[in-house]
Amino acid sequence: MRAEISAPDERAAARQLRSQGIVVQNIAVKRGTGGKIDIGELPGLGTLLGGVRGKDISVFSRQFATMIAAGLPLVQCLQTLGMQMERKRFQDIIAKVAYEVESGSTLSDALGRFPRIFDELYVNLVHVGETGGVLDSMLSRLSTYLEKAQALRHRVQMAIVYPIMVMTIAVLVVAFLMIFIIPIFAAFFNNAGVPLPLPTRIVIAVSNGVTRYWYIILILWAAGMYGFRAWYRTDAGRLAVDRFLLRAPIFGPLVRKISIARFTRTLSALLGGGVPIIDALRITAKTAGNRVVENSVMAARERVMAGQTLGERLKDSGVFPPMVVQMVIVGEQTGALDNMLAKVADYYEDEVDVAVAGLTSLLEPLLIVFLGVVIGGIVIAIYLPIFKVVTLVK
Repeated sequence: MRAEISAPDERAAARQLRSQGIVVQNIAVKRGTGGKIDIGELPGLGTLLGGVRGKDISVFSRQFATMIAAGLPLVQCLQTLGMQMERKRFQDIIAKVAYEVESGSTLSDALGRFPRIFDELYVNLVHVGETGGVLDSMLSRLSTYLEKAQALRHRVQMAIVYPIMVMTIAVLVVAFLMIFIIPIFAAFFNNAGVPLPLPTRIVIAVSNGVTRYWYIILILWAAGMYGFRAWYRTDAGRLAVDRFLLRAPIFGPLVRKISIARFTRTLSALLGGGVPIIDALRITAKTAGNRVVENSVMAARERVMAGQTLGERLKDSGVFPPMVVQMVIVGEQTGALDNMLAKVADYYEDEVDVAVAGLTSLLEPLLIVFLGVVIGGIVIAIYLPIFKVVTLVK
């Protein structure tokens, strides 16, 4: 049997039909009906999500906590916040969450429908807040966690944006010289019949190769990037790259500090929110941002499930510094593991600040020297024959 029903989305339609005693096999949106739901195929929600920044979620959580603490009804809070959000996509998502809650769903279940916006950590802490009657304090804790995570992400961006910009500008300048400037000088030297020194011949040969085979270079570059990304998506590729990043001479210490800061901050938020340590470690492993750290945390989780302490397993992994291990051991012994982890996270976030500043001050002269050698070398190679021409004329 086929039927039609008007509803905001597929899930709401299925709920209405079940309340009428109708067994639903599949659901699909009927095109051209302005939102009518036709019983057919249930489409995915992936196209509805994305485009929401972490800052938006942080502001939403902070305002949500304030309104809940003021005693406003949950649905009214969501409806009000939905109208206040700047991004239309986020407004639509909050409106859907409000409808789900108004229809009888719990807030955590409604938020869980949008995993790309509200991740497992967020949903778990909201669930703990709901069941414990402390939703306002849990949302406040979440907003604090998100703000600190945003600050850490900003520090990481500051560390990588500057060298990427400099290298991009260098590549563009060199490409401009090779494609447009060098051929003019090459034609001049050819007409003048001046014997060219080795550096000039090398520069002209490179320029000829770039101008003639630029499309092959672009294809090879695109194929290399695609191949690397495909390999990086595999477990072996991700593990190899992340292990290399941890051991890299300049960026390695920074990557390690960032991973430790994320691990300790996330685990502290989950444990402080009342999430069991087994579930907290599983969620935290996904947010570490490094497969080596993630594997170490999951191995520690297995040991904790077997009755061992977290600190001893982190010590055996060799990934975490002795100070972190010792703080975890003390936290377990005193029953204040979440507070100890928060202190470690504060310390390593400050360390990331120092490391980013040091890395920037180190990379700046190195990049200047690199640009001087590359671009200056090209200019000198071009002017060497000119000096010879001037000498011959004299």
